[in-house]
Amino acid sequence: MTDVTQAASPAALQPLLSDALERSVRYLDGLATRSVAPSREAVAALAALDVPLQTAPRDPRDVLRELDELGSPATMAMAGPRFFGFVIGGSLPAALAANWLASAWDQNTGLFKATPGTATIERVALTWLLDVLRLPPECAGAFVTGTTVAHITALAAARHAVLEQAGWDVEAQGLFKAPEITVIVGAEAHPTLLKALGVIGLGRSRVVRVPVDDQGRMRADVLPAISGPTIVCTQAGNVNSGGGDPMHIIGPYARQAGAWVHVDGAFGLWARAVPSLAHLAEGVEHADSWSTDGHKWLNVPYDSGIAIVRNGDALRRAMAVTAEYLPTEGPDRNPSDFTPELSRRARGVDVWAALRSLGRSGLADMIERNCRQARRFADAFRAAGLAVPNEVVLNQVLVEFGDAERTRRVVAAIQADGTMWAGETVWQGRTAMRISVSSWATTDQDVEQCIAAVLRIARAT
Repeated sequence: MTDVTQAASPAALQPLLSDALERSVRYLDGLATRSVAPSREAVAALAALDVPLQTAPRDPRDVLRELDELGSPATMAMAGPRFFGFVIGGSLPAALAANWLASAWDQNTGLFKATPGTATIERVALTWLLDVLRLPPECAGAFVTGTTVAHITALAAARHAVLEQAGWDVEAQGLFKAPEITVIVGAEAHPTLLKALGVIGLGRSRVVRVPVDDQGRMRADVLPAISGPTIVCTQAGNVNSGGGDPMHIIGPYARQAGAWVHVDGAFGLWARAVPSLAHLAEGVEHADSWSTDGHKWLNVPYDSGIAIVRNGDALRRAMAVTAEYLPTEGPDRNPSDFTPELSRRARGVDVWAALRSLGRSGLADMIERNCRQARRFADAFRAAGLAVPNEVVLNQVLVEFGDAERTRRVVAAIQADGTMWAGETVWQGRTAMRISVSSWATTDQDVEQCIAAVLRIARAT
C-alpha cells in the first residue's frame, strides 16, 4: 500500500513529475504524425478505465502510467497543427509551462490578501489585454472558464445596470415584479449567448431577433426602436462566416437610446490586435461589455474565458461576495469581486505568460498567419471547383462538396482519413464542412498537406 504523504515527499515527487514531463513531451511530439482523430481501438480500450474504485491507495506512478497508456491514444489531437473542428488553438509553450507552474502553486485566486502573487499577475494580464484589444483602459474584467461564463458574467452586470436605471435592485430583489428587460440579438447569435441569457433569467426565447445579411451580420438598417431597459447583444466573428456585426453603427445607436451593448467576441475580438484586420471589429469600442476566449486565438490551455465590462461598479455589484471569515481588505483588487466563482484557479497566469512570450508583434503575426492560411484553403477549394459560400474575411472557411448528402459523406471520409479533422455545419440552409484555423502550431506545410487530402478524398468519394 502506498502512503499518500510519502508520495508527496520531494524524493518521490521529482521522479513523478519528471515522468509526467516525459510522457507529455512524447505525446506532443507525436501530434504531427498521428491521426488527428483517435482510432476505434483506442476508444474501445477506454473500457479498461471503467472499474470499481479500489479500496487501497495506488502508487502515483502507476496512476500516471494508466492514464497515459489508456487516455492519451483516445484523445483528439486538438493541441496539434491539423485540428480545425472548432475555433480553438493549441497551447503556446510559455502558456503550457506557466499552467504547470501555477498548478504547482495551487493558489485559490479569489482574494488579494490570500494570494497576492496570482491576483497581481491577473491584474497585469487584464491591463495588457485591454491594451492589445484597444478597449477602454478603465474597464474591469474577470477570468472565467470560457465565453459562456463570460457572457453570464457580463450580462449579469448589464442586467444590474439597466434595472438600476429603472430604480430596481436586482441583486436584492431578484427578477420577480422587476421592470421588463428587452434583449435584442442577431438572428445568428451563438447558442452560448442564448444559454447565458437563460441562466441569468432573461430567457432564451423571448429575445427580439434582428435579421442578418448573407454573411450572418446583423442588419443595422432594421434595428428596432429602443425604449426602457434594453440589452443589445452583437457579435464580432460569426461562427460560420467569421463576419462581424456593424458595430460602428449599432453601438452609437443603441447607447444613445440608453441601451447596454454587449459584444460576443469569442474569437473575432482578437482581430483588433492586428493592424491589417482591425477594421473587421471596427466600432466594438462603443460597447459596454465584451466576452472572449483565451483558449481560442491566444492559444492558452483550457479553461480560459474573459469578461470585460466598462462599468466596473456594475460588474462588482453583480458579482462581489463577502463573509466575516474572508480577508477582503487589501491594497489591490480582489478577483472574486468580478467573477461568479469565489474558489478558482489562477487562469490569468496562462494569459499573462502567453502575452509576455508573444508581445504585440508576435500576437499579431500569429493571428494574421492563421487568416492567411484560411484564405489559402479557400483559394485552393475554389480553384478545384468547390463552392466556398462565405467571404473568408477572418479564419473561418466553409466548403461544399455538392449537395448535403454528398457533403456529409465527404466530411465523414475526411474525418476517418485522419490527416485533419473538421466538422460539418448547416449555415443559411447550406450544408458544408467548416474549417477554423486558429492554432499557433499550424504551418503552411500543414495547410498544403490538408488541402491535398481534402481534394483527394473529395475526388474519391
